[in-house]
Amino acid sequence: MKIILTHEVSGLGAAGDVVDVKDGYARNYLIPRNFAIRWTKGGEKDIEQIRRARKIHEIATIEQANEIKARLEGVKVRLAVRSGDAGRLFGSVTPADIASAIKASGGPEVDKRRIELGSPIKTLGAHETSVRLHPEVAAKVNIEVVAA
Repeated sequence: MKIILTHEVSGLGAAGDVVDVKDGYARNYLIPRNFAIRWTKGGEKDIEQIRRARKIHEIATIEQANEIKARLEGVKVRLAVRSGDAGRLFGSVTPADIASAIKASGGPEVDKRRIELGSPIKTLGAHETSVRLHPEVAAKVNIEVVAA
């Protein structure tokens, strides 16, 4: 099925890209979550609008990305969450939680969709996540999860 991506999808493409994917992946995952729309001749006109919006939100150059990377890696991020006696969290830490914690710690504003978690964070302690700032630049952010 041919679709137009409306958001960046890891391993597939960026907003405004036209890609071919399996029908079930498009119908059951991408389209219901508004990551993509079906490709039509009318939808072809939307591509330019999506690409313009992407350029506004995108970090334009590698130099900018490296500057933001340096700021991110210099920030100490501390996230207070509810947990049980054994150090297990009630739920898990989401990319949105991490983005707001980075902002609260004095770091730059980061889009939650750019934060990549290797596995869900469900325990207290120090964790490392990656923030994809540019296709060629990723920042490693150390997060300390503490009990609230």
